[in-house]
Amino acid sequence: MDMTGEERIAAPRDAVWTALNDPEILKRCIPGCQSLERVSPTELTATVKLKIGPVSASFNGEVKLSNINAPESYTISGEGKGGIAGFAKGGADVVLKEDGNETILQYEAKAQVGGKIAQLGSRLVDSSAKKLAQQFFADFTSAINNQANA
Repeated sequence: MDMTGEERIAAPRDAVWTALNDPEILKRCIPGCQSLERVSPTELTATVKLKIGPVSASFNGEVKLSNINAPESYTISGEGKGGIAGFAKGGADVVLKEDGNETILQYEAKAQVGGKIAQLGSRLVDSSAKKLAQQFFADFTSAINNQANA
């Protein structure tokens, strides 16, 4: 599954970069995220509970940041295991571009799923992934705006 997109965020690039690297903000914005802990400057562990179609699973995983070029870009990659529900692994290249007082966040993501989730069919998995991404960006934009107004 491949997914690319662009989101306009009404905040300066430095603020967006800071939020993208703040586990507390990310935990509030990632749909189903139950825990997100930084274990090193470039590694995090996460537990995420998701329901895709008829399959519900709690995924335990690791996330790594690489190719870090603050505050412009990085690569995020991760892998999660959800028991009999299956696994998910993938990564995304994220680029932040300044546009006046706003930031354009561009992403290019690739993911693989296996197990029961993969048996649901790519259409359902792809549409679920797009909905989860939309929810993340809506919550992320809201979190940045709340941060700026605090």
